[in-house]
Amino acid sequence: MLTKYVLKHFHFCCGLGGGAKGFNQNKEVVGHLQAEWRCIGGVDVDAGALRDFQRLAGVPGTQMDLFTREQYTAFHGKEPPADWREATPADIRRAAGFQDPDVVFISSPCKGASGLLSEALSLTPKYQALNELTLRCVWLMCEAWQHNPPGLIVFENVPRLATRGRHLLDQIVQVLNFFGYAVSETTHDCGELGGLAQSRKRFLLVARHVEKVPPFLYEPEKKSLQSVGAVLGRMPLPGDIERAGPMHRVPALQWKTWVRLALVEAGKDWRSLDQLAIEDGYLRDFVIVPEAFSGYLGVRNWGDSMGTVAGQTGPTNGAFSVADPRSPAHAAQYQQYGVRRWEDSSGAIIGIKSPGQGTFSVADPRGAAGGHGKYSVTRWDGSARTVIAGSTTGQGAFAVQDPRPGLRRVKGDAYLTGGHYGVVPWEGLAGAVSASARLDNGRWSVADPRMPAANDRLTCVIRSLDGTWHRPFTTLEMAALQSLVDPEEMLELDGLSDQAWRERIGNAVPPKAAEAIAGVMAQTLLLAKQGETFLLSHMPVWVRPVAVGLSLASELDKAA
Repeated sequence: MLTKYVLKHFHFCCGLGGGAKGFNQNKEVVGHLQAEWRCIGGVDVDAGALRDFQRLAGVPGTQMDLFTREQYTAFHGKEPPADWREATPADIRRAAGFQDPDVVFISSPCKGASGLLSEALSLTPKYQALNELTLRCVWLMCEAWQHNPPGLIVFENVPRLATRGRHLLDQIVQVLNFFGYAVSETTHDCGELGGLAQSRKRFLLVARHVEKVPPFLYEPEKKSLQSVGAVLGRMPLPGDIERAGPMHRVPALQWKTWVRLALVEAGKDWRSLDQLAIEDGYLRDFVIVPEAFSGYLGVRNWGDSMGTVAGQTGPTNGAFSVADPRSPAHAAQYQQYGVRRWEDSSGAIIGIKSPGQGTFSVADPRGAAGGHGKYSVTRWDGSARTVIAGSTTGQGAFAVQDPRPGLRRVKGDAYLTGGHYGVVPWEGLAGAVSASARLDNGRWSVADPRMPAANDRLTCVIRSLDGTWHRPFTTLEMAALQSLVDPEEMLELDGLSDQAWRERIGNAVPPKAAEAIAGVMAQTLLLAKQGETFLLSHMPVWVRPVAVGLSLASELDKAA
């Protein structure tokens, strides 16, 4: 019969609650005890993220600025408002409901140590102040629960903190040692810890209170990474708002971003753009042109395959024509409305043939002088035939080839037509738009010279030559890749901003990775609860210096 044992966890810089959700999901069993994790709170400066935290962690978080006054001024470039005050250890205890946690999870801001930030910018007072929150959080934690220290601590950040924040990490280790902790610094891939479809390398500092928790803390077991398609393939296509909600839409990106995405090779990142040839600020080997094959009256290449042929398929409602490279002599019988050259021979004439059923028309080069008067046209420099009382266009050469440009294009001019298939210049004016207006009964098209400006935001479709759709992840897909939500589920976060959602999701600790960490920590804590000091495991010991130290201490005690 299993007995549930409650283990409590608290979170600094908790964000939307990914780490807290992961801890809550773990149900580790050791002996007759089963871990029942309970979140007792979290603190963060972002009010929107805290509303998400309550959804994911199941308990409310506390909005709190963890800066010192000096750090606040350095980061914001101004003094704090009159009602601002520094957070104290008492404030931290209050945020935890005056309960003592078994585990504290610290995920302080990492922008100052991120590789996305230049070395020069990372050294500015603003980002140094942000990095100093790492030490500030550890100090507040140790002071808040010095009467009953948390048994285990996990501190996560970007890997580059180990170099850019080395002086801070050294101070953190000193503080933790002073309060009775042994410390181990490692780098892990959260994707391998949680079996995710992303590789997410993070710096992890793990601390174990020597007196309260004697058993070893082992590293979580590594899992195989999934493919992106294994996750996204379980989701509806982007834009299916009814099934997946408003977070599952392709974001409106800047035009220059779409162009760059289009030029990135599949399976590669932005570094593939370095291979492009640039001359005078322009791509040498590429040019952007309007799409020529949108489907309407579309023509298929001879080597292409045909799409689905529907019941109403015709040349004017899709790409249902073909560019046939075969010589006319071999395909004469299939040439509807075909026109023979004057010097060619005609195909067999049978009773049912007509101009619409084959090549039964001819390009006749002879002029009116040849005697054929029906529907003929007199050259501009030629003379007209006799005009008689009954003359019509069907009875003689009473039409003329007028080479003059559009003269007298005014109302009442005989050449002024209804504008069928007409195109209005960009700087011109459109006529009145009637109820039956369409492209083939007036000037209802426009010569649009515009291309999007570099910073214009729009949604595009990038169809690659291999037939794939190159696109950014939707916000919901990013959440699924982070294991914040199952691919079949719908997620709603606070607010209506894709940018804010994406920032919170990107800052989150993947719940499945946190669940794996919670599992090994539960093993250690439950062993300590049952009085055990050893667990046989094939996994490396996470805080080996403690194990060595305890072993030496035991041998010295025996010798004495």
